[in-house]
Amino acid sequence: MKVAKLISLVFAIVLILQFFFVSDTINTFGNTITSWNIVIAAFAMGLAAINLIRIHVIRIQLKRENWINSLVLIIVLVSQAGVGLFLGDDSSQYMFFFDGILNPLGATMYALIAFWIASAAFRAFKARTIDSTALLTVGIIVMLGNAPVGEVIWSQFPVLQEWLMNVPAMAAIRALYIGAAIGGIAVGVRVLSGIESGHLGAGE
Repeated sequence: MKVAKLISLVFAIVLILQFFFVSDTINTFGNTITSWNIVIAAFAMGLAAINLIRIHVIRIQLKRENWINSLVLIIVLVSQAGVGLFLGDDSSQYMFFFDGILNPLGATMYALIAFWIASAAFRAFKARTIDSTALLTVGIIVMLGNAPVGEVIWSQFPVLQEWLMNVPAMAAIRALYIGAAIGGIAVGVRVLSGIESGHLGAGE
């Protein structure tokens, strides 16, 4: 475990120094680490695919609920991988999976999610408190500003909607980004100092 922490510390320091110093040695070492990362990620994806197939083969063998979906998943996974390996990722057969299957499925998923979002918004946007009333009011203004009927009702709805998105909403988003950045820095410092070792399998 100590050796793994030391390797992580050295590699992280090299990658950080690469952004602050111009050195052929550091750049070469940093580029090598990045190349290793790509290779490791490729092996990790392959291992994940094998594990996925193993799990769903067991579901098919045991005839668990919705095992047909597991069979379809394996067939599509193997077919797509085979077409990509033998015909290339720029072939018409390979692109058919994206244009004829993946994209329509993605559009269907987002279409179904829209109903769940509408249901959740209906439950959340109830004027019980001052905060929920403000949220409800802003939500209505934004929806009317995006919809053509909103401009017909009042010509200033699009203007008000644009101001709400560019000023208050943007300020909140930037605050979230700043908080996420600080959290990322804190986690990075914990990893570099050896306090956080979950990525090395500690505690398993």
